[in-house]
Amino acid sequence: MPADDRLIAVGRVAGAFGVRGEVRISTFTEEPLALARFRELKRQDGSPALTITSAREGKDGIVVRCSGIETKEQADALRGLRLFIPREALPEPDEDEFYLADLIGLAAVTPEGERIGKVKSVQDFGAGDILEIIPEEGGPTWYLPFTRDAVPEVKIADGLIVAVRPNEIE
Repeated sequence: MPADDRLIAVGRVAGAFGVRGEVRISTFTEEPLALARFRELKRQDGSPALTITSAREGKDGIVVRCSGIETKEQADALRGLRLFIPREALPEPDEDEFYLADLIGLAAVTPEGERIGKVKSVQDFGAGDILEIIPEEGGPTWYLPFTRDAVPEVKIADGLIVAVRPNEIE
């Protein structure tokens, strides 16, 4: 998939709801029902995952009916499936805002302007967002907390972030 066809994670299937094939989805959107507006959800590889035909709010997300999912067993088989939408399906952020996915591919430079790498991915292992950085000089990737101290500036239009490397990385 070309870089301009990036996919954004928007939810994860939590399992079945009831016995008639309804699917519970934990959403990553600010408004849980916003996910239903996209209807066509994708897998991480870009292939079709679910087509939402109806949705309502549920505990910790939404409950949806999907094309082709008729039984509790079919819905439960999807448990854990991560759901994505194309980046271009999202509204453009305001002038001083961005989506975390927009950080991928940006150059990482020191406050002095020295290029130290490139953002490979944005991860959240439970303690907040962290950036995986591919070092400029090669070698293994390293992680940078996505905090104001570690990343004091994000310049999407310039294609870079200002990064303060942890001492262990230098």
